[in-house]
Order: sequence, then structure tokens, then C-alpha cells
Amino acid sequence: MRSPADIRNFWLLLAAASVVTSIGLAAAHYMEVHGHVVTGMDNQIVWGLPHVFAIFMIVAASGVLNVASIGSVFGQTIYKPRAPLSGLLCIALLMGGLMVLMLDLGRPERIIVAATHYNLTSVFAWNVVLYSGMTAVVAVYLWTMFERRMNMYSKPAGLAALVWRFVLTTGTGSIFAFLVARQAYQSALLAPLFIVLSFGWGLAVFLVAQATMYAWEGRELDLAIQRRMARLLGIFIAASLYLVAVYHLTNLYYAKQSAFEAFLLLGRGGHTVYPLLFWLGYVIIGSVLPLVLLLNPRTDGTRHTLAASLLIVAGAFAFLYVFIIGGQAYPLDIFPGHEVRSSFGDGQVAHYLPSLPELLLGIGGLGAAFVMTIIGIRAFDFMPQDDFVAVRK
Repeated sequence: MRSPADIRNFWLLLAAASVVTSIGLAAAHYMEVHGHVVTGMDNQIVWGLPHVFAIFMIVAASGVLNVASIGSVFGQTIYKPRAPLSGLLCIALLMGGLMVLMLDLGRPERIIVAATHYNLTSVFAWNVVLYSGMTAVVAVYLWTMFERRMNMYSKPAGLAALVWRFVLTTGTGSIFAFLVARQAYQSALLAPLFIVLSFGWGLAVFLVAQATMYAWEGRELDLAIQRRMARLLGIFIAASLYLVAVYHLTNLYYAKQSAFEAFLLLGRGGHTVYPLLFWLGYVIIGSVLPLVLLLNPRTDGTRHTLAASLLIVAGAFAFLYVFIIGGQAYPLDIFPGHEVRSSFGDGQVAHYLPSLPELLLGIGGLGAAFVMTIIGIRAFDFMPQDDFVAVRK
């Protein structure tokens, strides 16, 4: 039986999230009516700030399911009670990210064409199957957890979800890896990089959601659970930072990529926003500071887990902005070794300034994911129910 305060808090949270979602939908309508001229995007930077939000939510949706996989597939006791919430967050984030993608197309009704006519040579068409399949697999996975008669199939369903999410994140990374026309991408490292990034980002989102829901219900998480999850998050972030370093060092090894790396990491050409976001936003705020907070032997990460998770999410947005926007802003090297000049701005770095509608649409996607999450928690038993005796063993 929920208290009147819990019911009031639920309706307040739902109302706030619905307002945020409605503002995002209004921004999408504004862009559709007036055209993409009201955004900062142009013919060179066709993926703007909404794609930063969308890719973050899609990658985090894959990573957040890692909590359920650790419990169901690998049999870790403390993660099993968190599997339902993990699955709910996966579907909610995926739906929020896809909402932003569809509404940013300019012609969202043409999704019918993508759903009925498949071009199997396009990585984008592959992802249509991967995203819808992910939702179906996780829905079945949740069914096996909630229906007692189906509990025996929970581990096979969890294994299927684990495999599918690896394939999904590989497909998301391959969207960029297969873009040979863009000098910033076209790297086989991007698929495993996105998989490793999803681990840390997904777990950070899960810990933020878990802390929010526990505070909502006036509950406290056991310190032993906090300690173990904080250490795991620290390991994921360290692995992500390492693979990002490998990716950039690999680019630096190739002479054709050295100018791009100097542009992105050092601000050569006077464009300092990208190195600032990368070094300060991703490396310092999004990686180093969280590692210090999570792996501090004096606190075992238990006091600062929420702060570290929020910093990781902020760093994720900084990384994706640099990766997606910076990768498009750098001019294409169509004729290597030659200087190209034309009235179309060939060889010039593109300037991009996000507009308010873009920002509101991205935040609206987060609001939609939050709406689905709190309704799911209210309607079903998604909150973790810990067996503290088992935890301390």
C-alpha cells in the first residue's frame, strides 16, 4: 500500500516529465513547419544536437541492460533484483532515443517507407530490425521474470537479450564505422568502442534512476551493493577511457588522420570548442573525476556514486558532441595533397551552433523515457527487492 505522499510524488513527477515531453514535441512541430533552416544544421552538418541525445539514449539503453545480464546470465546475486528495472529502462531509453531520431528527420511520416521497404545493403536498414528486435527480446525477457511459470526460461531469455544488445550496439557503432566519406570515422575500432562505452553509460544511467526511485520511496540502498556497483562502474569507465585513447592513437599513427586529430584534440585552426569539450568535458569531468570519486579507498565510492554517475552522463554528451559534430565539421579531403577552393566552402571547417528547438527536442526525448519509466514502476513491480542476507554473504 503506497502512502498519500508517494501517490502525490508520482503525479508530480509524471506531470513534470509530461510537460518536458510536450515541449520537445512542440519543438519538433516547430522545426517541421518552418523547416530545418531554424536549426543550426546545414548541408555539411546534417546530424546535430538531437542526434547527440538520440545516440546517447540508444547506447545507454544497450548498456543499462548489462545490469540484468549480470544477474540472470552470470548469476550474480545482488544484480538479480535489479533485472526488471534494468529491462524497463532499456525499453524506455530506446523509445526516447528513437522518438528524437524520427522527429528530427523532417518528414517523420516517411518511417512507413523504412518499415515496409528494406535496403539490406544499408546499415541504417539493419538498425531498423535491431531496434525493433531489441524491444521485443527485452519484453519477452521481462515476461519470463514476472510470470512464475516462465521463470525457468529467464536465463535463456537473458542470454538472448545479451547477444542482441551486443549486436545492436555494434550496429550503432557501424553506422559511423562504415561512413568512408567521412574522414573522422571509417574505423573498425568504433564497433567495440561503442560497446565498451555502453557499459559505463548504461550503468551510470541505471544508478541515477535507482537513486531517484529509492529517494522517491524513502528507501536506502545497502552499502555493500553500493560499493560493488561503484567499483564496477569505475572499471567500465577506465576501460572506456582506455579504448578512446587507443582510437585516437590509432588515428594519429596514420599520416592522413594527423590533421584531423590536431583539429579535434588541439583546436588547430582556431576551433577550440571541440578540444575543450573533449579534454575538459569527457576526459576530466566525465572520466577522471568519476574514477577518483568511485575508486577512493576512503569511501569505496558509496558516498559519491550518484555524483560520479551524473558526471559520467555529462561526459558522455561531451564525447558524443565532439565525435558527431566535430567529425562532420572537419572538411572532407576529397583530393588528398591538393588545395580545393569553390563557392560551396570546400576545404573549410563548418560552423555549427545548436538552436533552442534542437535542444528542446533532445530533452523531450529524455522526458519521454522518464514518463515510461515512472509509469512502469507505478503499474508494475519493477523496484528492486533485496535479500540483504544474501547480499552480505
